Amino acid sequence: MWRRTSRLLAALVVLLAAAAAAAGPATAAGRSAGPLLREGAGSRSPEIAFDAATGMVTIRVSLHDLDGFALPYLRRDNFAVYENGVRLRDVDVEVEHAPIALAVLIEMGGRSQQLNKVLASEAPYLARPILDVLGPNDRLAVFTYDDQLHTIVDFDAPHDRWEATVRNLPQPRFSEANFYDAASAVLERLEGVSGRRALLVISTGIDTFSRATFEEVRQEAEAAKIPVYVLGIGDIARQAVLDGRGPAARIDWRTCTRQLETLARASGGRAYMDAVTVAAPAIYDDIMEDLRVRYVITYASSLPTATPAPRTVEVRLVDPRTNAPLRITDASGRPVAGRALAQATYTPTVAPARRRDEHASSAAFPREGRLRPSALGAPQSASGRPGVAAATP
Repeated sequence: MWRRTSRLLAALVVLLAAAAAAAGPATAAGRSAGPLLREGAGSRSPEIAFDAATGMVTIRVSLHDLDGFALPYLRRDNFAVYENGVRLRDVDVEVEHAPIALAVLIEMGGRSQQLNKVLASEAPYLARPILDVLGPNDRLAVFTYDDQLHTIVDFDAPHDRWEATVRNLPQPRFSEANFYDAASAVLERLEGVSGRRALLVISTGIDTFSRATFEEVRQEAEAAKIPVYVLGIGDIARQAVLDGRGPAARIDWRTCTRQLETLARASGGRAYMDAVTVAAPAIYDDIMEDLRVRYVITYASSLPTATPAPRTVEVRLVDPRTNAPLRITDASGRPVAGRALAQATYTPTVAPARRRDEHASSAAFPREGRLRPSALGAPQSASGRPGVAAATP
């Protein structure tokens, strides 16, 4: 009850601050002073693309404070964009809410019957609220693991199957708990899925007999650029086995917690290590905001396109009245530490000249879709997508 009242008060403060922000103050309202995260979120690099045909630069970026919270209630005039140190004046800023492909991996088995009872009672209730934040264009796959990975519902399943699937998860059984192998397999499955992808893990982090090592899984998640969001249920499980006997008494809980946090941070995701059922809706709201929302910034470069040298683009938040850094506070009024919001580089290329006969033909018979993504002139990213340059947060 106390937590609910605190959240309502914090929400009221945020709404009041938002109304004040609309009137012009330089303070952007933040989140509650009590974060959901035990540690800060992992960093995620912005995407930058240069269209050689139009000379337009596009940056997609998610903006967070140092606690990992998204920065709400920003306005277009809060964004200042610099290219090679020169501020650009003609910049367009929009907000993009993209559909997602979400894989959910749930621990459902292990060597301890005490822990299995906890998994059977807690995991379905932690997973169920995720359905409330998914939309008609989103895709969902649900997996459970014990000594093997089990596909409960795949990405091609119709939405009307989701509810019954999550409510009727198979009961955990006495087995090994091969978390590393399961996480690696689901990440590999996600690499073949298009769109904005993420992995949600509901787990204690216990691993008893995987072939893969934790370091291999960490490297795979980091290389795949797929954010991993962790709901850690180790605290709940640990409280259920306080008698100090049985297999669960010999578990290294600190290592389990540290590895889950490391996996989330390395992948650009988040770790919620004290997950309880009543907090699940707020956690999923936080995840969706982090995963879906991107600020899309476009502008025409003022530098000659024929110059193929790399260009550095930096995005900052400013008070439009003074051009000073935007003052950001949390719901308690305390200032939030700032940092360079986004910095990326791209190298422009010149679009290949068309032959005269091709130009005449296309003028007489215009075709849709002539400008393909391959026309983008930026270097390829580690994921192999054309037009996305390497970037640093």
